[in-house]
Amino acid sequence: MGRLAQLAANPQGTSREEIFLAVASLYRVQGTHLTARERELMRDILERLAENVEMTIRIALAERLADDITAPHDLILLLADDRVEVARPLILRSALLSDSDMLNLIAEASIAHHEVVAQRPNIGERVSEALSKSEAESVLVALVKNATARIASHTYETLVEKSQRFAGIQEPLIYREDLPPILATRMVGWVSDALKTHIANNFDVAAGKINKALDDVDTALNSAPPPPSVTPTEGAQKLIDKLSGAGQLKAGFLLRVLHQGQADLFDLAFARLLELNLNDMRKALYDGGPSSVALACRAVGIDRSVFPTVFNLSRAARGLHATLTHDQRIEVDGIFSKYDKQAAIRRLHMPA
Repeated sequence: MGRLAQLAANPQGTSREEIFLAVASLYRVQGTHLTARERELMRDILERLAENVEMTIRIALAERLADDITAPHDLILLLADDRVEVARPLILRSALLSDSDMLNLIAEASIAHHEVVAQRPNIGERVSEALSKSEAESVLVALVKNATARIASHTYETLVEKSQRFAGIQEPLIYREDLPPILATRMVGWVSDALKTHIANNFDVAAGKINKALDDVDTALNSAPPPPSVTPTEGAQKLIDKLSGAGQLKAGFLLRVLHQGQADLFDLAFARLLELNLNDMRKALYDGGPSSVALACRAVGIDRSVFPTVFNLSRAARGLHATLTHDQRIEVDGIFSKYDKQAAIRRLHMPA
């Protein structure tokens, strides 16, 4: 073993490729019989050699190991952490890689690796949830196109909200057979006419009720945004009443009206979703600091990744300071980690 280490440092006429393949072959065959020290030494040799070994050789080794259920797990991990071209066959096919391994790759590897993880057959709910937090559209598209991926309802909520910003995931998301119908109806507000028709034809929704609500929304959003007022107009209140009655008042509507500068509609809709009167909602949102905004977002199902949009745009509409300090960002992260949706609702309704 010591001789292999010496050769790796000073090949002496033996190519690094030959040493790399020899060590990998020995590791593959004798892995279960090696001591911890020997395994550590072999990994060190392979890591040192990998940068100088032709990628085609590393890819060929990864291809051989991808279907080998007797290969050493740490050898598989070593190659899975290599360039994505090397890692791809292992991530897609190796039965030795667990969901925990996938989560580690998501935490530490490149976006290109994340995209391959999203294509892996039968990934579990924890992996899908981690991938859904990506801001790379290619990763999100790969995830929703993976028919074998197991996706929990709360992860679907994240993906549906992100479909407002990433148009590429809208169609594959709507065509998933396991997309909850109630989430499909949320997307009616921003998808194409063809996808609206698909939703109406394939999900249990009242198409007429949806279309009427959407017509009212379009009328409101196509109007010039008025400045924020202390008392919203009667028309704004009626629109919120109609949307709520049609079951179409969702978190996605908040983002849409915010982007359109409809501050009064935003306030009214947020108050209705939080089941607070308008004054109490405004006090919580604009006087309570970032943590109160985070609680409100958590209570209506807005994801942490979307929080900056809500915080910045809502404050800009009111002419308020929107920059977060380092401590405030930590506080906001704590809110999203500590409170689930129901706990956030209870906290907001507690007397001050």
